[in-house]
Amino acid sequence: MRTECLSDTDLIRQFVNQHDNTAFEALLERYRKKVYTYIYLMVKRREVADDVFQETFIKVVHSLKEGKYEDSGKFLPWVSRIAHNKVIDYFRNQHQSNECCGDNGEWSAVAGNDFSDLNAEDKAVHIQIRKDVRQMLDYLPADQREIVVMRHYMEMSFKEIAEQLNVSLNTALGRMRYAVLNLRKMVETNKITLEI
Repeated sequence: MRTECLSDTDLIRQFVNQHDNTAFEALLERYRKKVYTYIYLMVKRREVADDVFQETFIKVVHSLKEGKYEDSGKFLPWVSRIAHNKVIDYFRNQHQSNECCGDNGEWSAVAGNDFSDLNAEDKAVHIQIRKDVRQMLDYLPADQREIVVMRHYMEMSFKEIAEQLNVSLNTALGRMRYAVLNLRKMVETNKITLEI
């Protein structure tokens, strides 16, 4: 059976019990974009994101082999928690809680949508909108930025976000509300147009 047709549970079982590396590769491919996007939007530097992403999946491999993952149908939130901890470790090691790095024009690495149906002008507008939003995220407080990334780029539910961050559901919702208000304020203040 083709690996892309298998559930996360089946792929994990194949990897752990049968030492099937293609099963793990399928899991990695299934969640690469979401996990990398989260890491990149938190650390804001491609070379750092690459390192943290690699450390995350090394930890995932070791944890799976050691039987530390209890299958509850929540593989992505579990991997996201590991990524979150690796991001925190990175900032702790850097002795700082926030970096100020501008967007280096590498948004394509974290682009989430396929714009194949758009003409060249519309594609350019969409790319500029994403770049503007990406830059605005940098100005949000870290806890608000993290909620936006988890919700909109990793497509996690608020319940999953609250569990991962070890906060109440109301706290997660409140942080998102303040993030949206802050983003709206930035759009109005800077007269940014975010639509075609």
